Amino acid sequence: MRPGRVLRKRVVIPLLRFGRNDQVVLSVLAVVIGAAAGGAAIAFRDAIAGIQWLVYGFGGEQVASEASGLAWWHLLLVPTLGGLAIGLFIRFALPDGKPQGVAHVMEASALRDGRMSLTVGIRAAVASAASIGFGASVGREGPVVHLGACLGSWVAKRLHLGRVLARTLLGCGVAAGVAASFNAPIAGTFFALEVVVGHYALSAFAPIVIASVTGTLISRARYGDFPAFILPENWSIVSFWEFPAFALLGLVSAVAAILFMRSIIFTEDVVGRLAIPSWSGPAFGGFLLGCIALQFPQVLGVGYEATDAALSNLYPLWLLLALIVAKAAATAICLGSGFAGGVFSPSLFIGAMVGGAYGVLATQAFPDLSSGHGAYTIIGMGAVTGAVLGAPISTILMIFEMTNDYELTIAVMLATVIASVVTQQVHGQSFFLQQLERRGVSLRGGHQTGLMRRIKISSVMDDRYSAVAPDTPIAQVRLKLQSAPWGELFVVEEDGSLCGVITYADLHEAAFDTSHDSEIIAANVARAVPAVLQIGDHLEAAVKVYNLTGEPHVPVVTDKKSMLMRGLVHEHQVMLAYQRALDLARAEERGEATSRGRRYRG
Repeated sequence: MRPGRVLRKRVVIPLLRFGRNDQVVLSVLAVVIGAAAGGAAIAFRDAIAGIQWLVYGFGGEQVASEASGLAWWHLLLVPTLGGLAIGLFIRFALPDGKPQGVAHVMEASALRDGRMSLTVGIRAAVASAASIGFGASVGREGPVVHLGACLGSWVAKRLHLGRVLARTLLGCGVAAGVAASFNAPIAGTFFALEVVVGHYALSAFAPIVIASVTGTLISRARYGDFPAFILPENWSIVSFWEFPAFALLGLVSAVAAILFMRSIIFTEDVVGRLAIPSWSGPAFGGFLLGCIALQFPQVLGVGYEATDAALSNLYPLWLLLALIVAKAAATAICLGSGFAGGVFSPSLFIGAMVGGAYGVLATQAFPDLSSGHGAYTIIGMGAVTGAVLGAPISTILMIFEMTNDYELTIAVMLATVIASVVTQQVHGQSFFLQQLERRGVSLRGGHQTGLMRRIKISSVMDDRYSAVAPDTPIAQVRLKLQSAPWGELFVVEEDGSLCGVITYADLHEAAFDTSHDSEIIAANVARAVPAVLQIGDHLEAAVKVYNLTGEPHVPVVTDKKSMLMRGLVHEHQVMLAYQRALDLARAEERGEATSRGRRYRG
């Protein structure tokens, strides 16, 4: 064999195959998406600072210090007029006139094949940046996550990637957004896997890690390798006997998380009952926010300055307790009235104040056993945030990356797990799932529900069925039943519309008594159809019908208005189709699918 052919066979062809490998393609795309999401996170923060400078005369993290020197009318006017502008923008620029956030990313991943609109993502980011710039007490991490997810989805759509790869790229955008926001690549990775993707298969894990690291590098190039908060220089767990105190802090944090989430629900319900247009809600909320900020300017914006102050033990006990109530009220008012933004930063703020206040009391009670106020503050941050977000793993890892302290992380683990379990048992769900439930979207079945919704009834429909006219004599009905598939006859009008069903059980005495055959026709013995499926329905609708009626064979019609008979759907066929789709999805997640055509749509 010639040397050129040997080189091609042993080197060139394997390299070409390697370059066409899905994991290689995903890895390259992960770098692109990670860089784009990291850049988007930087641009988002710059946009917030620019808006703050325009309306307040300052920009950056030191919002509370700068705002305390403003005139009272300034603190009232900016959030009010800003809220009016934001309300109008959201009303006309975003779907359904509602803000977008992490909950929409979860919905897209579970139920919409990872498909999101980049245009909507950019508009949502503008609304969130403006909200925070005008002083709204909301978080900036949720909007960055949403924008990163939209970037990943846009790439998947442009390359015509299939469902599994689209969901993976969605997760890449989410991971990079979190990592760039907190300088925490491990937390970004696990937040994407825990909250959005829903599994830890290597086929998704590897590209998400790459995207998270890339986003972190982009952020560090701009801001340096520093944690998101100013942490005390030294701390250590003083005694084993402190762990019961950490466990109790977990319970206290659960109470704070539950009250915080319920306050948002309450405010949304109150605003929803007001006889005002939806676009005017943020203006009303902005005025109330300004009233709170007159006394507690710490509630304005993301509140990282106040969080740093709590970590450094700069606030007295009364102020820590007051800020818990003030921040929870301000965030509930802003989100409930229609401002755009997230809950990550407010959860960290409230957790810091809860932990700080608890630390003051614990240190006063047992000064020789206390690790100090800063330790309790950061434990409270992790516990409250993990409970609110429903993401205890990624929250614990984020705290570990910020502190780089193993002993303290153990305490964070204990408090966060207790807070998350108690919140789940009492409140029932995380903030994001709560948002989806209130919009009528359920993720209880997770990705399995999404699988069932993707399979149309028409793909499993059987067009073999026996039909009779309503005036068919009973003698012919008996004969037809003997040869009818599935032991059922369907009574169909001349125009093809379904009006009844007949089985041997429906014949009663007429099944064997022929003395009244001349008097009985099909319409006399037919019963109303228990339920029907429409040709455009999906498997989830079929399963609901089976559970409701117990019928193993359900007729399919064009629509419920015309009732034109199209065929039957059998329960065993539905279950078989679902099982095949589930097996394929699991194989794709593990990278075991053998056909590229199963993964790509175009």
